Amino acid sequence: MAYTIAIRDIRALGKHGALPGEREHAQPFDIDLELDVDLARARASDDLADTVDYGVVHARVVQLVAERSYALLERLGDEIVADLMRDRRIRRVRVAIAKPKLMDGATPVVCVIAGRETD
Repeated sequence: MAYTIAIRDIRALGKHGALPGEREHAQPFDIDLELDVDLARARASDDLADTVDYGVVHARVVQLVAERSYALLERLGDEIVADLMRDRRIRRVRVAIAKPKLMDGATPVVCVIAGRETD
């Protein structure tokens, strides 16, 4: 069986951008995550310790966005993916990072997807 844990509409403040001044002040970023997860143990145990705690994931993503600073959202996305993939239960991560205050009438979004070979 395959399971996905999704976390939508994470609002995080950070200093990311390639344009002049974008990294001087924190700006909002909207992030959606999809984690393909091995939940066999959690299904049997019904124990939070046996699954990926989405509260912990949310806090970690907000922290990464706030603490790091990159010119490109692609780099930020790679950092988020690498951090989340440290949990061996996660088989695949899809992160979409939107920059809602950048353009009038449009919101740019960068998606980064990574996974590991299944056993």
